[in-house]
Amino acid sequence: MSNVETALKDAASIDGAIGAALVDYTSGMALGTIGGGKELDLNVAAAGNTDVVRAKVRAMEMLNINEEIEDILITLGSQYHLIRLLKSRTSQGLFLYLALSKDRANLAMARHQLKKIEADLEV
Repeated sequence: MSNVETALKDAASIDGAIGAALVDYTSGMALGTIGGGKELDLNVAAAGNTDVVRAKVRAMEMLNINEEIEDILITLGSQYHLIRLLKSRTSQGLFLYLALSKDRANLAMARHQLKKIEADLEV
């Protein structure tokens, strides 16, 4: 089992990572961040992506889709933004956010690694 700091370090070590955050989507607050900087304000990204998660959860409810969201992908011209909703009993209401450089990242591998980080994370 890993803690928040270890999980974020593991996420930041994914090829092409620009920054990562663990976010509480009930409040929109980042519980921890790594990377980002001038290129990406992770606290602003945490708040903004909270709106994305809330909207998708509402849409799923309105559509009566009774499946769990694994992840949400936002593709930009030069970046991928990957949001992974955490499902363990101790991490309800949280998501891992990972920003990746498109030209340096392998999206399938990043998704796989985030899933592993989620499995090891204890909040």
